[in-house]
Amino acid sequence: MSSDDLIAKLQQAITEAGLRGWLLYDFRGTNPLARSVLGLTENHAGSRRWFYFVPASGEPVRIVHGIETDALDSLPGLKKIYRSWRELHDILHHTLSTVPTLAMEYAPDASNPYISRVDAGTIELIRKCGPDVVSSGDLIQHFDACLSEAQWQMHLEANEVTTSAFTMASQFIADKISSEGSTNEIEVRDRIMSFFADHNMTTYSPPIVARQPNNRFPHYETGAGAATTIKPGDLVMIDMWCKGKQPGAIYSDLTRMFYVGEELPDEYTHAFKIVTDARDAGIELVKERMAAGEPLAGWEVDHQVRKVISEAGQEEYFLHRTGHSLGQEVHSNGAHLDDYEMHEERLLIPGALFTIEPGLYLDNFGLRSEVDVFIDRTSNVHVTGGPVQTEIEIIG
Repeated sequence: MSSDDLIAKLQQAITEAGLRGWLLYDFRGTNPLARSVLGLTENHAGSRRWFYFVPASGEPVRIVHGIETDALDSLPGLKKIYRSWRELHDILHHTLSTVPTLAMEYAPDASNPYISRVDAGTIELIRKCGPDVVSSGDLIQHFDACLSEAQWQMHLEANEVTTSAFTMASQFIADKISSEGSTNEIEVRDRIMSFFADHNMTTYSPPIVARQPNNRFPHYETGAGAATTIKPGDLVMIDMWCKGKQPGAIYSDLTRMFYVGEELPDEYTHAFKIVTDARDAGIELVKERMAAGEPLAGWEVDHQVRKVISEAGQEEYFLHRTGHSLGQEVHSNGAHLDDYEMHEERLLIPGALFTIEPGLYLDNFGLRSEVDVFIDRTSNVHVTGGPVQTEIEIIG
């Protein structure tokens, strides 16, 4: 996208949001959202503060320090140079004093740490210059959390590898138990990592492979439990994520459950049914709202999923939000499915990719089911992750 096209898109989003401008700010890389929106991710962050003001209409303004005057030269707009803090304050006041409302990367009452990138002192300074500052949370989604058609295809490619890795891991466990009587969490994890490498995939961290009771910890570190040997009678959780190596590649992030043995215990069957019912209720809510053309906030999906688990009397064992935005990072910058860890008021919009992953983490075991959900540009809803798991897979 050319810089002129970027500004046109920014100004359209600002106008549609009913704002008069967007003030993007960074100090030594503290605001990766601003850098991403402006296409500065490959640039050195610099050592001095910069501001980039995009009005709803008219020419943008670049505010840069006198020893780093080229910091925003890749972007269009009038350049204003400051040297002292007094000059900076004067420039900001002159630039913003007639702007009634503008957006910045902040969230009222620290309600959304993914958006809160600008420090309180800077927000105070901008408000003293005249504008009312509101959150840029929904604006961010249009630039940093919506997939292009090419990225959607990248996700599907990663999803195919992740899905097939479950089949490989299941067979690996079966073969090891058949030949040696057992395997262990780290062996399975390392085999998955080799599979990713063989298929030209990468990941920011290894997958979670957890037998009971280790799987009662949602973010268990594989191999850290007291007992990590996988043998007949074990319930195994595998949570894995990967993406391609090309620029802009998008993650797949999936979780499935396995049982080593011939007959699945009733307590596992019962608990997993609650989890999958809750997962499916969340998926259906997304489909219904998108089909009706009605807005849907992230907190509403979490509320719907949590309601199913609550009605089953298991709410105290659901320890995390329902899902997260998924993109070039596993936990990306779009709306999350959360009314638990935070109240996510941002809307799920066309182009958004996210997980739905309820779980139960009881005293002696835990289980989770995770799928990925994509809303395309025509508001059709796609669930990825191979055949959605409806029962715990038996490894005989």
